[in-house]
Amino acid sequence: MMDLDQIQRNMFEAVRQPLTASEGLRNRTREGRSLHGIAESIIKPNDRLTSFERLEIYNRQYWFRVLSALAEDFEGLRLILGDTAFEKLSVAYLQDCPSRSFTLRNLGSQLEDWLRAHLKFAAGREEIALDMVRLEWAEIEAFDDAARPQPSRSDLQTLGDDPQFQLQPYLRLLELSYAVDKMLLQIRRQQREFGMVSNAVEEKQQRRRPRKRALPKSEKVYLAVHRADNSVYFKRLDREAFSMLRALQQGKRLSEAVEQVEWGDGAEQGSQNLQAWFALWSSFGWFCK
Repeated sequence: MMDLDQIQRNMFEAVRQPLTASEGLRNRTREGRSLHGIAESIIKPNDRLTSFERLEIYNRQYWFRVLSALAEDFEGLRLILGDTAFEKLSVAYLQDCPSRSFTLRNLGSQLEDWLRAHLKFAAGREEIALDMVRLEWAEIEAFDDAARPQPSRSDLQTLGDDPQFQLQPYLRLLELSYAVDKMLLQIRRQQREFGMVSNAVEEKQQRRRPRKRALPKSEKVYLAVHRADNSVYFKRLDREAFSMLRALQQGKRLSEAVEQVEWGDGAEQGSQNLQAWFALWSSFGWFCK
């Protein structure tokens, strides 16, 4: 007789088996175990359904839910790859990295590393796909991660001559090769506009063949992903400002961060920029105690 731990392990193994082409439960696991046997060992039949049919319900609901959640979190990647390629990627990723958290928020936490090791799923669009994954995961982290109290004026006065500034945990800094920030914002804007149309117009639009979207050309982008008033924003940065923020985020003191920046406009202009940057970043609330 199986104990509770073994029942749970068998159930988890069964429900995460990929669906068949007709969206049903497979006869065997990828390792060759009989799913009919597993079903009979953990689920009783009833007067309407066999053990296998009851297990199939859980199998379907698991995949419908996790695939839907991944598509919602990575709608930009889905647009870049197309629906068919994105679904293939999603199924392969979720087989290797199944949900192991109580919250679906963490479902895509390993997607960037996984995609780097499985670039065939983004063939021909590898770099822009990785940029989009990084941006969309950064957006999730910026929305959810902690916000610490901002320093007061008296706190700033006690930092000393060579301070070590702390940045908010939710702040994410991305160096990108494509303007995926603009692309994602355009997707969101179109979604809002689409949500305003009537049901009749919506049904008509859904019957149309979707128009292909031109992907952005290669462009160096330095981006800060941050949160304000429970909303996530993208802020483009100069290369020098990005280097400064990244150095501070790595724990470097102000003097070390300044030395690390390659000042394109000269030291005098750099000093003026520095004052403006810190005033702006402080107004955004990016510094914390």
